[in-house]
Amino acid sequence: MTDPGRSDADLLAAHVAGDPEAFGLLFGRHRDRLWAVALRTLGDPEEAADALQDAMISAFRRASSWRGEAAVTTWLHRVVVNACLDRVRHERIRTADPLPDDLESRLRSPERAPVDPAAAALADERRDLVLAALAQLPPEQRAALVLVDMEGYPMAEVALMLDCAVGTVKSRCARGRARLAPLLGVLREGGDTPDPGNPAAAPGVPSTDPSRAPPGVQPA
Repeated sequence: MTDPGRSDADLLAAHVAGDPEAFGLLFGRHRDRLWAVALRTLGDPEEAADALQDAMISAFRRASSWRGEAAVTTWLHRVVVNACLDRVRHERIRTADPLPDDLESRLRSPERAPVDPAAAALADERRDLVLAALAQLPPEQRAALVLVDMEGYPMAEVALMLDCAVGTVKSRCARGRARLAPLLGVLREGGDTPDPGNPAAAPGVPSTDPSRAPPGVQPA
């Protein structure tokens, strides 16, 4: 149940006022995209689950701090991204390989999916190279690219999520793409990978793998 009759702001206000179900409804409404951002930023499902849990507990407890300067969903994304970046900065994870749910479609289209073992092995090798390249990005560049290029959020909204200027978001994206360009340029020689300078926005759809389903969050 998502209670479409009440806006995000209404649900958050109801939570602050003591409604025991309001925050759960709000989280359920945005759960998939918040999970996708956490997973793509951290790469490891367990770490992403922990970060999302930490973020939602923080949001649950600090809901009264939302003043309406940005949309509720933007505020929630900021809390999640900050939780993810904190885990990276504090070296709570050694390797952060992102696992974008649309990666296969970026490397090859369904119509041209390999049907023989050799082609499948080549596609797997390309996927691993892309993952390895993404893992080398600094946390701030990774977060910006996840939100802009993979989740498709506008630069201005991402700036609010990351609590920085729009120009900073643009710079982080440009630098991240530049670091990825040499590898992706090699892959484009095979005609399978789009230009990283103008990537298509990916829908915020979580993995269909049950083992990577977003965790339930029950703040105390």
